[in-house]
Amino acid sequence: MIKTGLFGGSFNPIHRGHIHLARQLLRRAHLDEVWFLVSPQNPLKQDMRLAPEEQRLEMVRIALRRFKRLSASDFEFHLPRPSYTWNTLQALSRDYPDREFTLLIGGDNWERFPQWYRHDDILAAYQIAVYPRVDSPIDPATLPANVMLVKAKTVDVSSTQIRELLRNHQSVAGLVPPSVERYLLKEKMYV
Repeated sequence: MIKTGLFGGSFNPIHRGHIHLARQLLRRAHLDEVWFLVSPQNPLKQDMRLAPEEQRLEMVRIALRRFKRLSASDFEFHLPRPSYTWNTLQALSRDYPDREFTLLIGGDNWERFPQWYRHDDILAAYQIAVYPRVDSPIDPATLPANVMLVKAKTVDVSSTQIRELLRNHQSVAGLVPPSVERYLLKEKMYV
């Protein structure tokens, strides 16, 4: 079985922090690969304005070109909306029976996990790797058997910060890969 980590998000836009984190999770959760599942719309963030999904997917593809074991996925684009994680996991398991999927989520999402659609079923059927966030500490003793705490350093950058900088016509150099910066400027994203 191929061990595949699923790193879902809006990636609005993708930044160096996402890539840095995924590379750590790849090693520390003992995965063969990580798929960046670009979400068309997070059910818990319905009011968030997103760039078009195809542009967000293209930025993820561009950002990950040089990383052999990291890849962009538009799998959720082809599922009913909103995209619930349970439905995505079921469809992925059906379409990729050669893979064992591990859900990769931050401590902030773990705190909200009881609000997720069919969260008990996710817990019963899949591995979950949780990485701590500064504002969401996790006590490993409280985690179920199939949930592992993965120590990973996060980079202090956010998609919100990048959008704000672009809106104010300021540089995002160093916050996103150079290829993504070029795409953002060429497409006049978030201005």
